[in-house]
Amino acid sequence: MGDTIPRLEVRNLVRRFEGRTVVRDLSLTIPAGQVTCLLGPSGCGKSTTLRMIAGVDMQDSGSIYVDGKLVCDTVFRVPPERRSIGLMFQDFALFPHLSVADNVAFGLADGAEARKKRVDELLERVALSGFSHKFPHELSGGEQQRVALVRALAPRPRILLMDEPFSGLDERLRDGIRDDTLGLLKEEGAAVLLVTHEPHEAMRMADEIALMRDGAIVQQGAPYNLYNAPIDQATAAFFSDINVLHSKVKGALTATPFGEFLTPGLPDETEVDIVIRPQHLKIDFDRAGRGPNPTAVDGTPARGHVARSRFLGRESLVEFRMDFGGQMLTATVPGVFLPKPGTPMWLMIRRDRCFVFPREAGRGLKHESFSGPGVST
Repeated sequence: MGDTIPRLEVRNLVRRFEGRTVVRDLSLTIPAGQVTCLLGPSGCGKSTTLRMIAGVDMQDSGSIYVDGKLVCDTVFRVPPERRSIGLMFQDFALFPHLSVADNVAFGLADGAEARKKRVDELLERVALSGFSHKFPHELSGGEQQRVALVRALAPRPRILLMDEPFSGLDERLRDGIRDDTLGLLKEEGAAVLLVTHEPHEAMRMADEIALMRDGAIVQQGAPYNLYNAPIDQATAAFFSDINVLHSKVKGALTATPFGEFLTPGLPDETEVDIVIRPQHLKIDFDRAGRGPNPTAVDGTPARGHVARSRFLGRESLVEFRMDFGGQMLTATVPGVFLPKPGTPMWLMIRRDRCFVFPREAGRGLKHESFSGPGVST
């Protein structure tokens, strides 16, 4: 596999607008059949990157390859329509005056019989066989999304670029449509680059996530790895809610409400942020502090008082003000759990589910774990 030529390769792309660098030294490879999500907040350069790959925007430096062949650098440029790249955008961009079948067939250059066969095949695969003669305004949002998808796939592109394709859908429909879309993409075998600002979407669909911030990819890998081994605090916070304990290093130890933690390699007086996700902050109802697996749970309980509790459906969210330092921490509890404000409770944390970052490293520096690998699930 190491010698396999990637379907899409991007090398050191840079794009500037009015003296401001919006994409900086971005490199990316995607093999055939893989879905890669370019994930990041609005304005970080995701869509600009997509437009450069598609050929509708020109980079200031860097190069783009499809199946090992150069399609664009600052001198040579293959026109967008000759790159074998399909595009799908958040507004679907269906032609309102064309039927569903004609929309899907629009980019096909085959004969009439071959076009009809391909259209019928794709519409059947997205459960729209009876919709050939309908027009876009007669379709629901989910149906329009499926038509836009198969139109992009109809010419059998080697690469499919998707820019926030599910953002216009009702939230209750999205997961099902995402799963159906992913199944079809895998069947077609194209290399897919999906742009999104939603971590849940990226985790659900991607084989690999490239997390962008300020025009650059800051961490790239399988969803599990980005979630469980974030490179910095901002990355951890992007994927989930987090609790942050502020402290200082003294003699390779950091004091917290839950006792001292080993923080080797950091100088004394280094300010650190200790990060733990709400699902790993446990209420110690018997105050024994041990539970069924004492080796995995820190033995030092800390007391806090309930500030607020809310029921969210599958779980309850309980906020505590800690006695030690007065910091606010949030725990999630499965099911219904709504203690009254002011109720004292003892809390425990999983040390092997915590991360510690130097305070100055809130953006860009790698994390150190307290003990073990520092993996979080």
